[in-house]
Amino acid sequence: MPYTKQISSVVFTLLLAPVAVPRASGAAAPVRPNILFIMADDLGWRDLGCFGSRFHQTPNLDRLAARGVRFTQAYAANPLCSPTRSSVLTGLWPARTGITAPVCHVPRVVLDKQLVKGNPKMRVLVADSITRLKTDYVTLPKVLRDAGYRTGHFGKWHLGAEPYSALQHGFDVDWPHWPGPGPAGSYVAPWKFPPALGIKSRSDEHIEDAVSSRVAEFIRANRDRPFYVNYWPFSVHAPYDAKDPLVAKYRRLADPNSSQRNPVYAAMVESLDEGVGRVLAAVEECGLADRTVIVFFSDNGGISWGGPGDTVEHKSARFQADMTAPPTSNLPLRNGKASLYEGGVREPCIVLWPGVTQGGTTNDAVIQSIDWMPTLLDMAGVPLPENVRPDGVSLAPLLKGGTLARDAIFCHFPHDTPASGQHPGTSVRRGDWKLIRLYAQNDDATDRLELYNLRSDPGEMENLAAKEPERARQLNALITKFLVDTEAVVPVRNPGYRG
Repeated sequence: MPYTKQISSVVFTLLLAPVAVPRASGAAAPVRPNILFIMADDLGWRDLGCFGSRFHQTPNLDRLAARGVRFTQAYAANPLCSPTRSSVLTGLWPARTGITAPVCHVPRVVLDKQLVKGNPKMRVLVADSITRLKTDYVTLPKVLRDAGYRTGHFGKWHLGAEPYSALQHGFDVDWPHWPGPGPAGSYVAPWKFPPALGIKSRSDEHIEDAVSSRVAEFIRANRDRPFYVNYWPFSVHAPYDAKDPLVAKYRRLADPNSSQRNPVYAAMVESLDEGVGRVLAAVEECGLADRTVIVFFSDNGGISWGGPGDTVEHKSARFQADMTAPPTSNLPLRNGKASLYEGGVREPCIVLWPGVTQGGTTNDAVIQSIDWMPTLLDMAGVPLPENVRPDGVSLAPLLKGGTLARDAIFCHFPHDTPASGQHPGTSVRRGDWKLIRLYAQNDDATDRLELYNLRSDPGEMENLAAKEPERARQLNALITKFLVDTEAVVPVRNPGYRG
């Protein structure tokens, strides 16, 4: 059946057919919470009003934070999108799945871990990232669907086209069923989705308005059974494109002396917030607010680099004059998207668990995107399948007032990224300490180590590796163990390098 007909029939069935939650013979089905997982794209740690932005206006997300708990040290498992997205669904580190770069939209299908072949100009041989999330993984939507949940994915996917789409990974509905890294062509219609998808738009319709409206329809259609919604907005990924009235508004509000002053990006953040508001309104309209778990997260840090003369990822021709400043600033954190420094991996995070979380609170525990799979299953009262061992841990005990039983988190990014200045590396955080191993970056081609105390130096300005050699050695040993355990592809010096 062609995809467009398939989705139409699914939505029609959802709207008209009676629904029932499967139950065991002679036993009442457990009352399970609905789950709404919202993950923005490229949204920086400081881009929401409730996380300190004085420029971006996000009233809906600010109200969500007032009802839930804000995590101040929440991390993506990778500083780029596809790897983090895979970690949310599988609970596995990207080093283990092999998806370590955002290449799941490219035509070339790579399913096995390997190094690139390289050339004499490459100082280091980096990983050749896997380009599809393989369907043999046990994913969060598969487990929830087997437990009686209706599952829907809306917005950005970026983990592979058919036969690796959201429909093959446990989702009953997928809209717009688009495998690209951003919206097709633009945020404001006319879009450039392939005709086969059958996606039509009104004149000047914004893609986030369309996506959030379909999420709201899905919630209304499934109000009488437990649902899991993956609402993954395209915002605020490139291309930098927004509604004209909002851009004009932020031009007036921009302070030329502020680190956050890009009017196009600010307009995109507001459209993201509007979409979230539409979805939250649907939850409340259906009387589901008291039994719907809501998580808000971002897949990596905001783009803090770029400026005059720089081609920051697909600038819109309409707003060239507005792109003289980087899209955002993650200060006081260092760097941004595509970086192992804090600005690239620390994320805004809000969790609302009705009856459990206390509104308007903060939590400083170190959590990571690999934790969402076991956490949401725990919240739903759905056990992990036998022989499934995620790298993440459930945050449910922490949310109930307990502690988190974990020693360290890791981030493996075996790629060179000239835009952010990032060399291939791996980081570990344990307690207040963070070590970054940068492969073959010393003059003698050995690995360079950078050690930071994030409590006293959140901006990672003072490398303490020489002053704390024993601590650096211990943390580096943890990285080595992690790489072995995950069978990671580890960059090496290129023996054929002719620099």
